[in-house]
Amino acid sequence: MKVLSYDSAGNKSQLDYDNFSFSGGEEHIRFSPASLLHTVKIEIFERLNDSSKVIRLMMAVDALRRITAESTAIELVIPYFPYARQDRVCVEGEALGAAVMANIINSLNFSKVTIWDSHSDVSPALIHRVTNIEQVALLGRCEELNKRLSVGELTLISPDAGASKKTLKISEKFNGVPEVIQAHKVRDLKTGDIIKTEVLGDVKGKNVLIADDICDGGRTFIELAKVLKNEGALEVSLFITHGIFSKGLDVFEGLIDHIYTTDSFRPANEFKSNSDINLQIIEM
Repeated sequence: MKVLSYDSAGNKSQLDYDNFSFSGGEEHIRFSPASLLHTVKIEIFERLNDSSKVIRLMMAVDALRRITAESTAIELVIPYFPYARQDRVCVEGEALGAAVMANIINSLNFSKVTIWDSHSDVSPALIHRVTNIEQVALLGRCEELNKRLSVGELTLISPDAGASKKTLKISEKFNGVPEVIQAHKVRDLKTGDIIKTEVLGDVKGKNVLIADDICDGGRTFIELAKVLKNEGALEVSLFITHGIFSKGLDVFEGLIDHIYTTDSFRPANEFKSNSDINLQIIEM
């Protein structure tokens, strides 16, 4: 967790703090009151990819509010919004995870919350005073992809209906130069397994770019890449905002040639590379 202090002149400095976990699992954090004497705004940056980090964030906000007598605005930047994929109750008896996490964030009463490329419109609607930085804006920070898309070198592939709006916005950014082809997947509702993947367009002889928000284990993109390669795509690339890659990059060998992702879920030095896949981290 990075905590930044801003003074009245707009100068910022990083605040040091002590933190540790007790043997019982409780989180502890302590700031120095002297370091906040000239603070008029605080910004917290955290990758909430672990439940303990959520508790640590809550403890940090409480400590900072006590030091400043609740007179200082606190902003939060959480690029990856946890539980965003749990944005609906699919089976009776489940929790609405996105709402649970949004309620926790809202209870901390931040003056502003910034997230990146929300999985759907549900999470931004639930979070108070939120700014959602869209994928198309994050793409603007990758010079290589911008160049290739602007000249029509890459054909955009939308992996499913949920990603189609985001994919179209990318094409619109480049005045419609990149062609957009829609893909479709059919899942077994009981097991969640992908039964069938279809590409609704001609990819033969083309370099294609699959664009989506999250890659966890990667099954959706593996099955799609198989179809794209079988139908004659020359090069298959993947642009993902939140690269979790829980099964590593080896699962994409022979199917996906280039992977572009941001450092929203983990810092760049924690990504494990693969010699056969060109991985580019878009650092923010």
